[in-house]
Amino acid sequence: MNKRFITAFALAAAIYANAQQGDGGISSDMLQSIKQSYKATASDKAIRNAIGGNDIKKLALNQDNLTGMDTYFSNKVESKGIADQKKSGRCWLFTGLNVMRAKMIAKYKLGSFEFSQNYCFFWDQLEKSNLFLQGVIDTYKKPMDDKMVEWLFKNPLSDGGQFTGISDIMSKYGLVPKEVMPETNSSDNTNQMDNLLSLKLREFGLQLREQAAKGAKKEALAKSKTEMLGTIYRMLVLNLGVPPTEFTWTLKDAKGNPVNTKQYTPMSFFKEYVNNDLTNNYVMFMNDPTRDYYKTYEIDFDRHRYDGKNWTYVNLPINEIKEMAISSIKDSTMMYFSCDVGKFLNSDRGLLDINNYDYASLMGTSFSMDKKQRVQSFASGSSHAMTLMAVNLDKDGKPNKWMVENSWGAASGYQGHLIMTDQWFNEYMFRLVVEKKYVPAKVMELLKQKPIRLPAWDPMFAEEE
Repeated sequence: MNKRFITAFALAAAIYANAQQGDGGISSDMLQSIKQSYKATASDKAIRNAIGGNDIKKLALNQDNLTGMDTYFSNKVESKGIADQKKSGRCWLFTGLNVMRAKMIAKYKLGSFEFSQNYCFFWDQLEKSNLFLQGVIDTYKKPMDDKMVEWLFKNPLSDGGQFTGISDIMSKYGLVPKEVMPETNSSDNTNQMDNLLSLKLREFGLQLREQAAKGAKKEALAKSKTEMLGTIYRMLVLNLGVPPTEFTWTLKDAKGNPVNTKQYTPMSFFKEYVNNDLTNNYVMFMNDPTRDYYKTYEIDFDRHRYDGKNWTYVNLPINEIKEMAISSIKDSTMMYFSCDVGKFLNSDRGLLDINNYDYASLMGTSFSMDKKQRVQSFASGSSHAMTLMAVNLDKDGKPNKWMVENSWGAASGYQGHLIMTDQWFNEYMFRLVVEKKYVPAKVMELLKQKPIRLPAWDPMFAEEE
């Protein structure tokens, strides 16, 4: 046998043996010490029996926090109709459209109205497919285990996103009313469609890398990409329908009476009823205590169009973000808002309150990490976007609770809304998008900084669902 092989084998065996016997393992003495934490008292047995047959969340429900929930808000933007994203990760899209429709409803005194989420989603999926394929072409010289290449193939497509998608998609493709391109089973339930699209995109991505490695020119790669996108387009049409290029729509008042009937294109409809510079009129703010405040950040390759704008935000202390939110609500303007919605959510009541559940008493230990520590340890991050629409101010003008319009249907939460205490807002709110007119001049100056670029795979910037 080769002496070099024998030496290597012996070394590996020694390392393995040391690992088994080293100080880092659980020894017999240590195990005995660990076991002492469970005393098998009557209280321990009762809790164990209860947890063994019940939902932990129900057992931890804080009975002292179940008193009447005050649903009055001193400052509130009225909304009409609760949307439902069903089994899809399109919260970012529903939230952005809810912000736009609230303005349209108020301006034209409409009844319940929705823009077509399916129309925007169609173009979002096509643009994201192109973003992936072009990203593969741009990185073809890098090995497959390169961090960027690996990230691309792990994330060829998703139905999630953030506010950049609102500006990227609507500014290019416009909008249509919901009845012009209604939901389908695949838009309501996106998982199967996106799995197939992702599978096909990965296949196409490998083909493009192979063509490039064999010396294919830029023009040939562009032609191949166009043919590939044709396949993706057909798959999207089969699942979501054909996006309209022209349509006739009747504007109706709050009582349902027709006001006028016109023919539109998606872009002419957008310009007539929204007419908003989505790319330049909004600023995204983040409250991330793990990074420096008063700095501007940009997330690389985090956009919905290849020719779109990377997600850029200003990191600010929570109280400064609140001030802008209050100004916007007082002026009857809703905002795109995202948070870690699953933390301490009482779904039945529609209440987000850190006192909803007493896990510490149930488990006999404290859970004491602050917001910064939770983010650092991957215990918390933004997971869901909703529409911030109300705040209650006390006699000193300070907020003590907030309300969002959600997209989980009218039967969820509090009449389709969620109410959050100000303390919960502090701990689990992460992002807010505000119109520039509500942003102080000193904060606008921060946008003149050259953004600090962060990698696309940073866990803090997962797409919201």
